[in-house]
Amino acid sequence: MPDILASLPLSAIRIFEAAARLKSFTRAADELGVSQAAVSWQVKALEQRLDQPLFTRLPREVTLTPAGERLSRAATEAMSVLRTAVSDLVDTEEGVLSITTVQSIGGHWLAPRLGGFQIAHPRIAVRLDASSRVVDLQREPFDLALRAGGGVWPGMEAHLLVPSVQTVLCTPTVLARSGGLTNPADLLRAPRIGSPDFWVRWFEAAGVDASDDRAPPRLSADAQALEVATALADQGFALGSPIFFAQEIAQGRLVAPFDITANYGGGYWLAYPAERRRVRKIAVFRDWILDQAAADPLIARHSRR
Repeated sequence: MPDILASLPLSAIRIFEAAARLKSFTRAADELGVSQAAVSWQVKALEQRLDQPLFTRLPREVTLTPAGERLSRAATEAMSVLRTAVSDLVDTEEGVLSITTVQSIGGHWLAPRLGGFQIAHPRIAVRLDASSRVVDLQREPFDLALRAGGGVWPGMEAHLLVPSVQTVLCTPTVLARSGGLTNPADLLRAPRIGSPDFWVRWFEAAGVDASDDRAPPRLSADAQALEVATALADQGFALGSPIFFAQEIAQGRLVAPFDITANYGGGYWLAYPAERRRVRKIAVFRDWILDQAAADPLIARHSRR
C-alpha cells in the first residue's frame, strides 16, 4: 500500500498545524515568516489533496471542521515530536538553559547554589525568570520549570525537590515585643501575616483550636517571599519554609518561636516536557539539582515528618 504521506509536502502539514493551532491564517503567516496568501494556498492545496475541507472560513476568522480537528491533534503532536528529535540531534552542552521559577524556591534555594552548577558546566549559561504563573513549556521559550503543586502536569515529567512545609517566623525584635510566647495558642492574639487557611493548617499541626480566632492575619500576599519580607520588616509573624529561609535563621535575622512545621501537601518540583528528557542541558541540570536536593539535610529532615 503506497504511503499517503509521500504525496503530501511537509511544508503543507507545517503550515496547516500553525494555522489550526493559532486559529488564524494571518497569525500563522507571521509565525512562519511567509505571506498570508501562501498559507491560504497551502491549506487549500492540502484540502484538495484530502478531498475534504479542514477549515470553515468566516469573515474575520477560521474554525476547524471535524476533519480538521482530527488532523490538527495529530499534526501538533507529530510536529512536537519532530522538533524534539531535531533538537536532540543538534543539541550540545553549550547554550542557554532557560528556567522559569516561583520566587520562593528560585530566589531562596536555587540561586545560592547556581554558582556550583556553572563552575561544573561553564558552557551552559543559565537564565532565570521568576513568575507566579504556570508557564506553558510547550509553547514558551523555557527549557524547564521549578513550580509548586502536586507534581502532575499533562505532558510533563516532574521530580519532587522540596516538600511544602511552613513554620512560624519572626524577627527577634517582634518576638521580644510580643512579651514572649509560652505556647502556640498565644499567636491567636498576635499580629500575623499570611493566608488565613495556611494559619489554620499550622494551628492544627500545633494542636490549637483556631475556631475562635480574634486576630485574623493583617496581610496576605500571593508569594511566600513577600510575606516573609514583611516579617523581616518587624511587621509581625509570618509562615515560611524553614528550608528556604535557613540562611536568615542561621544569621539570627529570623527566629522560629516553636519547633512546629505544618505540611501542606505537594511541594516544589522540577518539571520539563517528557519528550525533552534526553536533551543534554536539561538532563545535566536535572541530575545536578536532584543531587543538591538529596544532599540538603533540611529537606531530608522535613521530608520525614
